[in-house]
Amino acid sequence: MLVTVGALAARILSNPAANMLQKKLSETNSAILINLYSYLFLSLFCIYPALNNNWYYGSDYWCYAALAGILCTLGSVCLIKALQCGEMSLLGPINSYKCIVGLFLGFVILGEVPDLAGIAGVIFIIWGSWYIFDTTKEGFSLALFKRKDIILRFCALFFTGCEAVVLKKIILMSSPEESFILWCFLGFIFTVVLMLIYRVKFKIFTKQNLGGSFLIALFLGVMQLSTNIVFENLNVGLSLALFQLSSIVAVLFGYKVFHERNILKKLLGSLIMIIGSCFILL
Repeated sequence: MLVTVGALAARILSNPAANMLQKKLSETNSAILINLYSYLFLSLFCIYPALNNNWYYGSDYWCYAALAGILCTLGSVCLIKALQCGEMSLLGPINSYKCIVGLFLGFVILGEVPDLAGIAGVIFIIWGSWYIFDTTKEGFSLALFKRKDIILRFCALFFTGCEAVVLKKIILMSSPEESFILWCFLGFIFTVVLMLIYRVKFKIFTKQNLGGSFLIALFLGVMQLSTNIVFENLNVGLSLALFQLSSIVAVLFGYKVFHERNILKKLLGSLIMIIGSCFILL
């Protein structure tokens, strides 16, 4: 239990820390290149344990692994590009909408009708997001959801939400450590593929940018390994509900590091959205 609590705390803090550094680097660098360097560092770290592991799994396992790699890469790149043109304190709390997406997909695909707690959760999330979105010039309106940073953030939310379910399956078929190793290598491989598709020119980062990429890799590594440990011991719904606490940290980073405004309103909105997520997921 102590290990799970420690992993949960590490997950809540490391995710916004990585996002903060990704936003800073994205001011002068391509989102795909930032992702490439970060996963390169992670892959180099995993070479030794990968060579000393027995990878005797069936085709189903490798299909799930490939799918997780694709979803992870798309989610990461969309998130960095969203941070590149948007506020961290605005985009961080949007992660709570992942619960509504899950509820909607469950209704459309599985025919699962939301109970009263689920409906209350949706109301709380929309209510909380009104406080946050009201700090923008568009307010809580259709025009806001046409903004590039908002669209990209919702795309990232969708991809990472799907990735969480696939990762849970991989962990059940192997272990958190093996899942982490695959996540690192496949994240790098599919970022290279994305780089070739969009014809992004490779460039060597400066020492400062390399240092930033290494720290991103460190925080991403802590985030993913701690996520895997939490997923192994808790169900996905409860885990995702607790992970929403990172939105508070994201809002505080946006205020402290990037001097973003209306912090109290955003904190209040984030707290209301977290309550809504708990209603839906618990």
